[in-house]
Amino acid sequence: LQSSNSLKASYEDWLLTYGLSVSPFHIRWQTAVFNRQFYNWGRWKPRFLYLWFSVGMVFGIVAMFGSVILLGKTLMQTLTQMLTEAPNAQNDRMLQVVVSIISSGLYLRVVPGVNLPVSQLTYFFSAVLISGVIHEVGHGVAAIREQVRFNGFGIFIFIIYPGAFVDLFTTHLQLISPVQQLRIFCAGVWHNFVLGVASFILLFLLPAILFPFYYTGVGALVTEIAEDSPANGPKGLFVGDLVTSLQDCSVYSVEDWNSCLEDISEKSQVGYCISAATLQQLSFPARVYRRLDGTVECCSNNSLTDICFSYSNNLDSHLYACLPARKVIEASKVCRNNMDCQKDFVPSLCVTPSLENQTRLIRVKHPPHIDMLYVGHPMHLQYTVSLSSFVPRQNFLSIDLPVMIETFCKYLISLSGALAVINAVPCFALDGQWILNSFLEATLSSLIVEKQSRELVGFLILLAGSALLAANVALGLWMVTAR
Repeated sequence: LQSSNSLKASYEDWLLTYGLSVSPFHIRWQTAVFNRQFYNWGRWKPRFLYLWFSVGMVFGIVAMFGSVILLGKTLMQTLTQMLTEAPNAQNDRMLQVVVSIISSGLYLRVVPGVNLPVSQLTYFFSAVLISGVIHEVGHGVAAIREQVRFNGFGIFIFIIYPGAFVDLFTTHLQLISPVQQLRIFCAGVWHNFVLGVASFILLFLLPAILFPFYYTGVGALVTEIAEDSPANGPKGLFVGDLVTSLQDCSVYSVEDWNSCLEDISEKSQVGYCISAATLQQLSFPARVYRRLDGTVECCSNNSLTDICFSYSNNLDSHLYACLPARKVIEASKVCRNNMDCQKDFVPSLCVTPSLENQTRLIRVKHPPHIDMLYVGHPMHLQYTVSLSSFVPRQNFLSIDLPVMIETFCKYLISLSGALAVINAVPCFALDGQWILNSFLEATLSSLIVEKQSRELVGFLILLAGSALLAANVALGLWMVTAR
């Protein structure tokens, strides 16, 4: 359109009329519609705003130094992980990805479609946009408070990432004092920090807020089951089921569900108490052979109901029996050895499923249905079943609403915090560049009289900070995509 002689003028007029700017990988929209609202905010209770942005200035300066320490530590951890033979598998877990965003300050490590589930994209982009808008609102209100002319507010999309910006009159920025400049430049990261704290408080108080409609502490409610989940099936889990225990581990919330599964995967397989008479009645002859990992199998590979169990008696400590799993496990208590089963006068033995090293047999209680018996890796069950700690008090209430609020709060906490950390880095083109320059002007003007010398010091620091951030981003993206 710009290269067309007949359409160029009308196209540029159309862009100018609607405040649009289009360039490769970048679309920007700016408007003055919100200027009056920004001026109302900037002139509201001047003394309170002075204190508010003064606290934000202190936070921004601390965040600038803290971000350098954090990025340095993150870089060393990433290099150490690259040199190890067995890297962590954290990139496959969405919640751990979200947590690592705030800990490393690199939300650029999140790559949609690579280590971010497609179902979470709405949360991700909404949280990025809201964090960006709150960030720029901070800059705009602080600028008006310091008598800097406000030209407009806008949003943009860079490749696929949304963001926001404010247009300030540069001449006014240059005329005010360095301390006033610091209040403006630090306002963005300060507002991101406040947004993260507010989201955390909302997440913490969510059970109390939703108490009239949802109750908690009774189990983990199944909200979704993946199509390829091993929990699918006539004797599996269903949406709306309330899970109350895994093996002998009680489940009162989603956190309990996750911790129980992690505990089961880390510990050895538990056994089940069975009377000697029942063992003799249920067992039948079968060929015993060893798998490639050294474990023993004694049942037919075609059996869907029988499992090979190992046990010991006074004479032999390596006995195996192929038994129907449900008959052995139901109405049985868990055990670690035969001593755990000697509480009754009936002779009983502790039989343990003989499974592959990482495989577990897990009994999942979800009354009033019969127990689900799961054989596989515990983490596979964790990834393919979505749960909620909130149980509706009425049938018409949505089981997904609390999960949506929880997930969105977690994204806001992580992404708003990450945006605060990244922008505080003393790096070219980030808020940290202007925070550093104003900080040097406010602190070194009496020590280093020549302005060019102060600018040289700032340039060298910015160069080092930019290199540190670039190294973190490059190595972080490599860890996400290459592994």
